Amino acid sequence: MAQNTIGTIFKVTTFGESHGAGLGCIVDGVPAGVKIDEARIQAALDRRKPGQSFGGKNNASVTARKEDDKAQILSGIFEGKSEGTPIGIVIQNTSQHSKDYGNLATTFRPGHADFSFYSKYGFRDYRGGGRSSGRETAARVAAGAIALQVLENLCDIKITAYTERAAGVSINKVDFSEIEQNALRAPDNEAAAKMNEKIEEIRSNKDSAGGIIACRVSGLPAGLGEPVFGKLDAELAKAILSVGAVKGIEFGAGFGAADLTGSVNNDNMRAASDGKVKFESNNAGGIVGGISNGNDIFFRVAVKPVPSIFQSQKTISVDEAGRYTDCDLVIEGRHDVCLCPRIVPVIEAMTAIVLADLLLQNRASRI
Repeated sequence: MAQNTIGTIFKVTTFGESHGAGLGCIVDGVPAGVKIDEARIQAALDRRKPGQSFGGKNNASVTARKEDDKAQILSGIFEGKSEGTPIGIVIQNTSQHSKDYGNLATTFRPGHADFSFYSKYGFRDYRGGGRSSGRETAARVAAGAIALQVLENLCDIKITAYTERAAGVSINKVDFSEIEQNALRAPDNEAAAKMNEKIEEIRSNKDSAGGIIACRVSGLPAGLGEPVFGKLDAELAKAILSVGAVKGIEFGAGFGAADLTGSVNNDNMRAASDGKVKFESNNAGGIVGGISNGNDIFFRVAVKPVPSIFQSQKTISVDEAGRYTDCDLVIEGRHDVCLCPRIVPVIEAMTAIVLADLLLQNRASRI
């Protein structure tokens, strides 16, 4: 299997499957001497892990699977600093219920990667999706925690993702202080309560929900990204769309820009008193010509409904001769109802990984 690595200088390789012994990552390209707080790696994993309780409240959206997701640092960090060598991290799987997937050995789940994976390789780990499982993102989050600490050595950066919409309910305000106070990681506690109520209704109908995640990056300098094939927005889009549940991304005004005029869509600039540039709007999402302009990077991500639902679905099975037949399927196991709160830290991690790589590349682009 190819394409398990992302990055040019700051490289991240993930490995492992949902129901294997464990999963992890190799992070290469971290400069020597960067302070790495291992507690921050664990804190990032704790935000993504299954079976957690958000804000001390019941959360209808998450899976019943519980994992400690303890990061074991194997290499690359000594006395709290990076050695400049590959950093290896392993996360053990401790709560696999592989028997829940026995009926999927020859049957393909609608909405999952089962059939496309089998069509490509002719063989698959059907236990929870194997390499295609969302559990693989735990390794990305661990790597993202390292990337963020590298970034903080290079600029005064802040990466904040949050749930903007879930189960058809949207936020009415953006208060970053409320993101970790509610079940949905929304910057609006009142809207989050309505989201959770709607998700509970959907769960009771044995169904699932999707949503929209927004992400804002502040403190990133202008000049990041390449003007042709290495555009900053293109690199971010590739990384974000590599997250299995993500089906779309837009920057700034996004698709709304199609209905604007140039006089409205253009972000007018003025000289600020501190010698920097001040933008009067941010329809470009902080990226023009594939290069950061110093404004906040802002994008939205569409998250599809969880494909594992507990209703009977129409699908196919395959026999040893490769012949397909129709069948019905009721999925068993432990599954999220809405992925939004657990995808928030994944979006932040992938953003940090891309930006760390591009900032390190930028250091070699001019004298």
